[in-house]
Amino acid sequence: MAAYWKQLDTRFPQVEEVFEDCMAEALAVLTRAGLDAYLEAARVIGKLGRGVEPMLAFMEAWPSTAKAVGESALPAVMVLIQRMQKSPNGRAIAPFLQTLAPVARRLKAQELLQDYLDITLNFMERTTGSIHGHHTTFPSPGLPEFFAQAPNLLSQLTLAGLKNWVEYGIRNYRTHPERQKDYFSLQSADSRAVLQRERHGTLLVDVERKLDMYLRGLWRDSDHLVPYSTAFDEIRKPIPYYDKLGIRLPDVYDDADNVSGLDRYRAVLAHIVGHRRWSEAQVADNWSPFQRMAVEFFEDCRIETLLIREYPGLRKLFLALHPEPLETSCDPETTSCLRHRMTMLSRALLDPDHGYVDADLNDFVARFHAVMAQGTSSMQEIASLALSYVARTRRQSDQFARVHFDNTVVDYRDDNRQLWKFIEAGDEEDAFDEERKIEPGEEIRGLPPRHYPEWDYSSQTYRPDWASVYEALHPSGNPADIDRLLQKHSALAKQLKKMLDLLKPQDKVRIRYQEEGSELDLDVAIRSLIDFKGGATPDPRINMSHKTSGRDITVMLLLDLSESLNKKAAGSDQTILELSQEAVSLLAWAIEKLGDPFAIAGFHSNTRHDVRYLHIKGYGEHFNDDVKARLAAMEAGYSTRMGAAMRHAAHYLAARPADKKLMLILTDGRSSDVDAHDERLLIEDARQAVKELDRQDIFPYCISLDPKADEYVGDIFGRQFTVIDHIERLPERLPQLFMALTK
Repeated sequence: MAAYWKQLDTRFPQVEEVFEDCMAEALAVLTRAGLDAYLEAARVIGKLGRGVEPMLAFMEAWPSTAKAVGESALPAVMVLIQRMQKSPNGRAIAPFLQTLAPVARRLKAQELLQDYLDITLNFMERTTGSIHGHHTTFPSPGLPEFFAQAPNLLSQLTLAGLKNWVEYGIRNYRTHPERQKDYFSLQSADSRAVLQRERHGTLLVDVERKLDMYLRGLWRDSDHLVPYSTAFDEIRKPIPYYDKLGIRLPDVYDDADNVSGLDRYRAVLAHIVGHRRWSEAQVADNWSPFQRMAVEFFEDCRIETLLIREYPGLRKLFLALHPEPLETSCDPETTSCLRHRMTMLSRALLDPDHGYVDADLNDFVARFHAVMAQGTSSMQEIASLALSYVARTRRQSDQFARVHFDNTVVDYRDDNRQLWKFIEAGDEEDAFDEERKIEPGEEIRGLPPRHYPEWDYSSQTYRPDWASVYEALHPSGNPADIDRLLQKHSALAKQLKKMLDLLKPQDKVRIRYQEEGSELDLDVAIRSLIDFKGGATPDPRINMSHKTSGRDITVMLLLDLSESLNKKAAGSDQTILELSQEAVSLLAWAIEKLGDPFAIAGFHSNTRHDVRYLHIKGYGEHFNDDVKARLAAMEAGYSTRMGAAMRHAAHYLAARPADKKLMLILTDGRSSDVDAHDERLLIEDARQAVKELDRQDIFPYCISLDPKADEYVGDIFGRQFTVIDHIERLPERLPQLFMALTK
């Protein structure tokens, strides 16, 4: 780490505090060369003269960005940063880096990230202002706003849609700075209208999980799905294919011919899986383009025939997407009908009711089905059949420059690049077999940070991956200190024990008057028999059952460990931290006696880049000497970024199986941090975090030690809070509050 720190060559104290944690994540995903490039890029960004924010944002964002799109994308990112630095748009570097990771995770391919960078560069160059038209002078008004909204935009649009949305904003608001800001921050009506207009189809990122389960469940395949954009290749649109990096699919599919976009993805994946399972590459050096085309069509139909055998319902899907050209739609006297004939043949091989009357076509359809009736056949056998078809149906007009393309594109099939191998590489062949260089780092130290969004109340949107939470086990102290605190409050402990005995799970409880039960309720049965003998209608509820009176609750105690806890409590010689330590020790002892699973954690923050979450007790631990040692070593420092800590605590609490999940937040002040200049910002974020907890069926309750908390705590927690004005009574009040909440 010392060598890495020397290589970074910076004196920012904020970077030094999170350096080892950032490096732990980088070591987990970057190769040795990638690690050197990462540190060099961070060093360059730190020397730009833009302060610490861009450097911190890059160091946190790049490992997860490289994991999503590959570390070889770094040069392109640095080119854009250098272009912004040399222009008046240097202040946009930090917003760009802050949203780079969520953008990369949404795009998931280096080619798409490059397209995104191209859109950004074009946007910057066209909206940067100039006084005399020669030298750029004014920064682009909308560029920082665009970066802030980019993750949100890409969650709704393809890159093609994003390109069109940006183009509309540039074209109409290039010379109106304020309107440009409103447009690219999604504040104006036409901005939202154009966004709605560009939304269409089924985005791959939205259905990727379903498709992954489809691949694993039906086809026993688990390859990566990598999107590509159809917006930037105007001459030749890319076609689905697969290679060693994964299965390449378009980033969006529109519904077509009553087939949903999701089913179109399923058809493509089924076809590709068939090739991966049954096709073998053939040497193609001595074959003509016509012969290769015929072999590809026949092999595609062989694969789909085998797929239909395994899942017959696929025939309906394939035929719904397969074109059905009319037999007379191409004139062989004036046009090359090669593609037209092959598409008709492909349709006929899959559709028993094709209706075509051409003699050669029907002859080869019969020969194909005869071959397939003997088993799975092979690509060599099908290639021989395809070459025979070529020899019989070849025409002079196939050489015409005018080619019939209408209704001949089978768009759910891949480009068949894996069907061929070449002994001598020609100009038209690409090196598809180049090895992918993936070398995971050898060192992994500590846990990498978890990134959480933060709510921006001014724009009513989330800032994605804004706060970085670093978790660790709290250092240990002397467990005897906690035992002395419990002994100090022994009288209070005796009172609590009486209350605890009332809350403890009791033995079995009888449930009487049941028509069905585990045993007979003798009193009711005798009464019913008397009624029956006397001619009255007997009560049929003569059974009883039992249930155990138990509790099913899980508790998370989240402690604010900010600097303000070091102050002396009013009317006491002890600090707020010492009183909190006593109260938490008593509460932990009480919950342990009840037998409820619970965890204790503390938190503090030093800007959004460094939120520390310290585990004091885990759910699986008992309140033993190890836990007491951590509790004894509690220290206070830094600030209170409450929203990020609550989200991280909820990450663990939500996974617990319990009927009731309670999160107790013990704090002495409002949510704040040194990098949040608007005091409402983090209060509103904490309020949004409380709403998120409610949606996860977690009950948050705040115990505030701030006498002025009534001014703001209700805005965050609603009615779910208690203000303890006399802090010296905290050891007594905290366990009582817990018991009242969990009755």
